[in-house]
Amino acid sequence: MNKKDIANLKKQFKKENDLLHISEIFNVYIMKESSEVYHQQSRPFNILDQDEQELFLANFKKVLTGAIDEKLFELKFQTDCEDPSQLILHQGLLTDNGEDWKAQMLKLVEKMLAEREYDMDIVVTFVKGDYLKPMKKSNTDTEESDRDAVYSHQFILCSMNKTQDPKKELLFDYVEKAFKYNVIVDPIINLTQPIGGFLFPCFTDNSADVNHILYAAPKANEPDVEFIDTVLNAEESITAQEDKIIFEEIVRDAVGHKLNTATLANVYEEINRVVEEQDSEEEIARLDYKDVEQVLKHSGVEDIDTEKIQTAFHNVIDDDQYELKAKNIVPKYKSKSIKINTKIANVAVSPEDLRHVRQVHFAGKRYLMIEVEEDTIIDGFTMIPELFGEKAEG
Repeated sequence: MNKKDIANLKKQFKKENDLLHISEIFNVYIMKESSEVYHQQSRPFNILDQDEQELFLANFKKVLTGAIDEKLFELKFQTDCEDPSQLILHQGLLTDNGEDWKAQMLKLVEKMLAEREYDMDIVVTFVKGDYLKPMKKSNTDTEESDRDAVYSHQFILCSMNKTQDPKKELLFDYVEKAFKYNVIVDPIINLTQPIGGFLFPCFTDNSADVNHILYAAPKANEPDVEFIDTVLNAEESITAQEDKIIFEEIVRDAVGHKLNTATLANVYEEINRVVEEQDSEEEIARLDYKDVEQVLKHSGVEDIDTEKIQTAFHNVIDDDQYELKAKNIVPKYKSKSIKINTKIANVAVSPEDLRHVRQVHFAGKRYLMIEVEEDTIIDGFTMIPELFGEKAEG
């Protein structure tokens, strides 16, 4: 699934939407340090009151929120495992029997509890639904509706949420005119910050892809590897952060640990150009060792050749056929995504402006020099320009 596919589905999670129908919601309560289900409840989603529906719909949108390869990961199912979750989910998706649906979902919960005891009470929520996507936009000049032809996508979405103790509060009773201590002891289910989840199946080219699952990690760049392997029975995916680290290690292995800012700015510019030219809704721009070689050569790196880059790929990841996702390598190009930290000051600069930053030597000392187009103002005072450490005439 690409970013647009996820965004289209995510925006459907709203009340009274004829493009989204959630048939069943199944909640499973698991107590901390336990390997058993404490309570379970399955209900038709439409019998929930409006406020409760709204809470869950907002929670489901949160599950689908985040950048691909950072918070959301499209994972391929393993093909050689016993009692595969792919089959469990597929059977749950196809059945029209409520008891069969619950039984399949409980199999997944059993997998969650088989290898782990959670250190907090958690609630696992499954919903089964149908998402309709119009094949074309409605035509305002005719009576043709965008609902006349739609793609229909059945799905199962899972959300995992932790519980928290209720706040201790002092209340005022208007009737009795008295202050009262709040004695509510029931745990609160935190539906504003899900700690994980998944969507099955993925949707590719407006069709279901049952060989892949969209997994939502608890935190950015921190997928739960054990959950992916033992619960989802899916193959582990490289995070965007790991992809960037791999690229950096490859470059260091091939050309050394030192680069000037002009060269690094050129590298980021070259990769950003690849992203803009090749990245699309259908395809993701990737860089193999030959592409990395060309990026470095076009960026002004000298004494580089195919053998050096191929060897670096092999040394870093033991796979000279590995392909890096270009968008994962370059920091956000137009935002101040590069942090330069020194003992004196911290500076944030965008990759496109990195070429205006230099480290220079003067009188036996190192300086960080930033080229600016305007006067620098500190605490309301305009700084007087200096020429390499000598005070200029004001």
